[in-house]
Amino acid sequence: MSTVYDCADQQARAAGLTAAAAAVRSGQLVVIPTDTVYGIGCDAFSTGGVRALLRAKQRGPDMPVGVLVGSWSTIDGLVLGVPDQARALVEAFWPGDVSIVLHHAPSLAWDLGSTKGTVMLRMPLHPVALELLREVGPMAVSSANTSGQPPAATAEEARSQLGDSVGVYLDGGPSGEAVPSTIVDLTGDEPVVLREGAVTVDAISEVLGTDVTAN
Repeated sequence: MSTVYDCADQQARAAGLTAAAAAVRSGQLVVIPTDTVYGIGCDAFSTGGVRALLRAKQRGPDMPVGVLVGSWSTIDGLVLGVPDQARALVEAFWPGDVSIVLHHAPSLAWDLGSTKGTVMLRMPLHPVALELLREVGPMAVSSANTSGQPPAATAEEARSQLGDSVGVYLDGGPSGEAVPSTIVDLTGDEPVVLREGAVTVDAISEVLGTDVTAN
């Protein structure tokens, strides 16, 4: 059985964050509000958790799962190196709507899908998500919907699709317009926008001081 916690109520929010943290640490799935859409997540280092996440979404490892972090400094321990362009994007847009693809540290024992040695990182601008991330560390997170269905903009929409495959639902109210994050790939010789979302290609280009192409 899953439990929904209304994070507008302070007591329920505290109880929900405690329950969510316990679920994440035990390899279970949780649904959390973010600044874009609701996300389904687990401990980024839990292979079983990531596999359960993919099963819940009814999709395979060919579409790897991104990682949410609770602070700027967290990324230093997750990637092979943080280039100046990544630092610039972090300083300009985090917490916020830009996801950055970098080469992950080869020593990390995680399996996020067919990543080809890369990881997509983002720090969300939502107090509930940030509080949980700062408690449990990096989480593998994808949009809270089954494959082919619209991303959930509310906890109830997420629950109607994911049901009891998720142990804890943190209800942070409607997420607003369901605009995804902008994904910037910094693993090649030149930065590439893989998906233009809430932040425009022009805004990315301005921060990086170069014309960025969109894939």
